Amino acid sequence: MQQRNLGKHGPQVSALGLGCMGMSGMYGAADRGESIATIHAALDAGITLLDTGDFYGMGHNEMLIGDALVGRPRDSYQLSVKFGAQRGPAGDWLGYDARPAAVKTALAYTLQRLRTDHIDIYRPARLDPKVPIEDTVGAIADLVKAGYVRHLGLSEVGAETIRRANAVHPVADLQIEYSLVSRGIEPAILPACRELGIAVTAYGVLSRGLISGHWTAGHAADAKDFRTHSPRFQGDNLTHNLSLVDTLRQLAKAKACSVAQLAIAWVLARGGDIVPLVGARTRERLTEALGALDVKLGADDLAALERTFPPGVAAGDRYNIHGMASLDSER
Repeated sequence: MQQRNLGKHGPQVSALGLGCMGMSGMYGAADRGESIATIHAALDAGITLLDTGDFYGMGHNEMLIGDALVGRPRDSYQLSVKFGAQRGPAGDWLGYDARPAAVKTALAYTLQRLRTDHIDIYRPARLDPKVPIEDTVGAIADLVKAGYVRHLGLSEVGAETIRRANAVHPVADLQIEYSLVSRGIEPAILPACRELGIAVTAYGVLSRGLISGHWTAGHAADAKDFRTHSPRFQGDNLTHNLSLVDTLRQLAKAKACSVAQLAIAWVLARGGDIVPLVGARTRERLTEALGALDVKLGADDLAALERTFPPGVAAGDRYNIHGMASLDSER
């Protein structure tokens, strides 16, 4: 497995990470046995970075990962955890809480659910508009000093917030959406990260399956699949976006790889400081994603992709109106 560093302050991790969110209902029903088998297969293939959030399935995802890791040496993997999202018993979203006391309480429960004594990268899922980022980062810095957290990460914040946070404690990486159809980080956020020596862990590299080559206009999504509320998966937006995938399919055929592999390879090619998170829920999809590591893109390939997927090419926002409003990275 190829390795990359999470910035100048973070650990060395596998070039691909496994995003585990989809194993806990966010994309509809998931099979527990297959989820655990997929985590095992990822670890066996050399993937070391496992990403989760304490609010994925209201703790279900952390407990699932904790079960899957039983018997695995703690130094053979890294756990990246997001916190702060507040949810009701019906699964509704209630905002964010990143007050220092809430940070430390959230970590205490996370350690129990994951059956571990430390988290490798700990990060607020979003900027809490009621709490200065310096206060949130200061609380994580306390946890680093106490040994419960190894490194500080951020998620979906803009360049100014990144600078303010890094001034309090070194930031290892920024987790943010980045793909052929989500390139909003390129003007300001990515340059700020590179100036400060902060890596990017890119989620949504297949735009939640939209550019995977497996989604079709007649795809029947589970009623609990949050993509049913995503602007990019609706109406004329979906028609437009799938036409882009048709072009991507032609380019992938020329490279003798799958659509998903080409899309992941593009993110890998954007720089050694970027680690794509693949949201594979099955061993089949994981195997496909791992194949992206063998796809080499030359200057002509990258130019062809740039012509087809210039910034802003996708139709529809990447979240619904409420989700977009919560993103400091979009301000």
